[in-house]
Amino acid sequence: MTRAARPARPGAEQAVRSLVPDVPALRRRLDAVDYLADEGLATALFFSLRLPQPLLLEGEAGVGKTEAAKALAEALDTPLVRLQCYEGIDAAEALYEWNYPRQLLRIRLAEAGGEEIDERSLFSPEYLVQRPLLRALEHPGPRPAVLLIDELDRADDDFEAFLLELLGEASITIPELGTVRATHPPVVVLTSNRTRELHDALKRRCLYHWIDYPDAEREVEIVRRRVPDAARELAVDVAVALRRLRDSDVQKPPGIAEAIDWVSALRLLGVPRLDAASAERTLGSVLKYREDQALVREQGLGDLVGAPDG
Repeated sequence: MTRAARPARPGAEQAVRSLVPDVPALRRRLDAVDYLADEGLATALFFSLRLPQPLLLEGEAGVGKTEAAKALAEALDTPLVRLQCYEGIDAAEALYEWNYPRQLLRIRLAEAGGEEIDERSLFSPEYLVQRPLLRALEHPGPRPAVLLIDELDRADDDFEAFLLELLGEASITIPELGTVRATHPPVVVLTSNRTRELHDALKRRCLYHWIDYPDAEREVEIVRRRVPDAARELAVDVAVALRRLRDSDVQKPPGIAEAIDWVSALRLLGVPRLDAASAERTLGSVLKYREDQALVREQGLGDLVGAPDG
């Protein structure tokens, strides 16, 4: 554990630079792990790696924000450390906690042996249980870990404030031990579905990129990468239907994840092309709200799966 020292960045930066000297190189690496990033997203990820700065990704659910961080870690051949946020998450669950059973055992053994214990020894690194944030900071390298702070909008304001030190300085303060600074600062990717607005103080510490739904051609390519035995015609049919669903009044527009699920379900049924009957049988793969399914049925499944517009 390194304390009260500036992060030693050059080695990690050189390791990353040799892998991704430019944006096209990063896109090739992401493509090799079957993540098709457009120019805008690839550029944002490149800046996050090379500046380096945390990257905040926002977009509708299911557009590939989480997968971007996973793919980046795989492309860099480095660990992904994921912190899944939720309402009520606190520092102890995200950063560290003390191993109280082990501390108590040490105290009892000392008492049984008539030994006096220095209280400070009970709060040493050997009794520290690392949670995701500390694990990412203490990753030994040679390349930095990718730290995914997923769905930050689910956490509360206090947790956002807690993250500011990590995002701004690649460090965390542990009262009993002091300030822990990363030797190889992690590549930090934060995601949000915008169920609430994140605070300006956090945004100022991050690069920002909005991930939109892919165009039809790229969505077909993504689906066929994930469901390689699906016919192109089926993937095109699904992409057209998804575009219509996203333009409709459904509560929860389907994302790329639902596109993959839908094609997988249709493929499992042996359906060569999407029609009203097969859409009815597999509607639960793409629409997860009863009201959305009712709306689509009311409007007519034939309109959903008809010939492409225009």
